[in-house]
Amino acid sequence: MEYYNYGFWGMHFGWWLIWGVLLFWIFATPYNIPGQRTKENTALDILKKRFATGQINNEEYLEKKKILEG
Repeated sequence: MEYYNYGFWGMHFGWWLIWGVLLFWIFATPYNIPGQRTKENTALDILKKRFATGQINNEEYLEKKKILEG
């Protein structure tokens, strides 16, 4: 039986590199990756917020909503 001195607690250096990259990717990547974790506001979301805060009235809201949906 041949003994290969791999070191690093029995794992090849490549496996440690893979684990390091994986952990870095999980914990250090930004949270605003497209399609993940956060959703950016659409124009309709912004319009709804403006209507809810009273920046625009009902007529303006309905007119702009019709434009955005159509």
